[in-house]
Amino acid sequence: MTVEHKQRRTVSDRLAERLAATRFGRRASHRWAELRRRPVPNHWTNLFGIVTAACVLVLFVTGLVLMFFYTPSNEVVTYSGSYAPLRGAEVSKAFDSTMHVSFDVPGGLLVRQAHHWAALLLPASVILQMLSIFFTGGFRRPRRATWVLLFLVFVAALAGGWSGYALPDDMLSGTGLRIVEGIVLGIPFIGTDVSRLLFGGAFPGSVLANLYPLHLAVSVALVALLVVRAGLWLRKRSPQFRGSGRTETRVMGVPLVPNAARRGLGLGLLVSGILVLISATVTISPIWLYGPSSPADASAGSQPDWYTGFLDGALRLVPPGWEFVWLDRTWTLALLVPLAVITLALAVVAVYPFLEEWIADDHRDHHLLDRPRDTPTRTGIGVAGLTFFGVLWLAGSADLVAVAFSLTIEGVIATLQLLVLLGPIIAFELTRRVCLGLQRKDREVVLHGFETGRIVRLPGGEYIEVHGRISDDERQRLVGVVDQVPAVLRPDARGRLTPARRLRARLSRFFFEDRIARPEAPGDAAAPLERPAV
Repeated sequence: MTVEHKQRRTVSDRLAERLAATRFGRRASHRWAELRRRPVPNHWTNLFGIVTAACVLVLFVTGLVLMFFYTPSNEVVTYSGSYAPLRGAEVSKAFDSTMHVSFDVPGGLLVRQAHHWAALLLPASVILQMLSIFFTGGFRRPRRATWVLLFLVFVAALAGGWSGYALPDDMLSGTGLRIVEGIVLGIPFIGTDVSRLLFGGAFPGSVLANLYPLHLAVSVALVALLVVRAGLWLRKRSPQFRGSGRTETRVMGVPLVPNAARRGLGLGLLVSGILVLISATVTISPIWLYGPSSPADASAGSQPDWYTGFLDGALRLVPPGWEFVWLDRTWTLALLVPLAVITLALAVVAVYPFLEEWIADDHRDHHLLDRPRDTPTRTGIGVAGLTFFGVLWLAGSADLVAVAFSLTIEGVIATLQLLVLLGPIIAFELTRRVCLGLQRKDREVVLHGFETGRIVRLPGGEYIEVHGRISDDERQRLVGVVDQVPAVLRPDARGRLTPARRLRARLSRFFFEDRIARPEAPGDAAAPLERPAV
């Protein structure tokens, strides 16, 4: 005789059923189903965002731990901690609390170094993410807002790194704050007031008490920007490279949940583990060797963190004597010119999606990414910008370069001054020529196939090289490029040719004229089959 046992429903089962029957439960189930159906292109450039998120997670967790031990105060106390060489020295409360974390709190040095290493890796991951988006055209409509948010993430990472750099109040960070004070005081009209507001009086004043809340606010803003950007990314269709079956409306890839989410979680844990491993084995910011900050002293050979080196380099490249007196004030161009140039360059980076859209007169949505070679002018602009910032970054260590290679500092600075002016122009033209050459090579591959290295002899005695047919996916990737034609100069509604329209037409011709013609459709590009050996 068969006995049927009725399955008992647990409390959690009943609660789940009731929750699923509510409006919130139905919306959550619908959203979860959408995430499971959402395809995500499987490309290595998508990994930079995960690295950024992992760095922010490490920064957030370690920062919360350090908050309980750090004291943001310039008040002088006598050090009595475990580090014997500094015992009895007069230090600030900020330096004393940092030393306490490093030597007296179990695992404190690991947490502090993980915080610092993550702060160094974060700008690198954001820069690589911005470069991958820029060179592939991923910033175009409808993703202009996500580009601006990513730029703000970069700015927040710089601001957070700079403000956190000064918090230990060691000799190295004190030297950096002294440089900041000189820069701020050099600003006409408002420099003195801004310095008094930042430092709270004569240097060093109460600068740490003012920087600490700024550091916290920037950290919160950084997390908020990433959350908003992730929300916008979920609302938009994922961009993808051209290929067989991929169109502006059809995305091919792995499901977001669970495949892409599982891979992202694995990479995030791997990055976090590597950061912890580096923090446990490689010393960084050894403030016990630098000693406490002293307003009357400076650290010899001090260098800023790598992500702010271009700011220091911009100041070093300005020729001496660039100043004049006007309105009873001394205007120091050696300070104002670098600030203006860097601000303008960063502003161009922020608004570039809008500039290119205006130049191209293209207001369509783009979900297919470009290969860098297919947009030679944009790629040239990107390489020119990298060259410009790279020269500035190198100039930040001009003194070390001169010492390492036994050169004069004057010669190194003169060479870098020349490179910062001519380097971007040369880099732009070379990059554009290389892109056009690669386009020409792609056309030959589409029309005649790829070289196999096999040489055969025909019945007539002629020797030829056998060419193989490229795959359909590769053919679609090479010939599916949409050639952007220059904008046509047309009058406005009143029949006028305004200067803005003329300027856009000229810039559009400059931007889109140099391109190698491609076959119009995959069927027009017949690559010959391999010929059998005779």
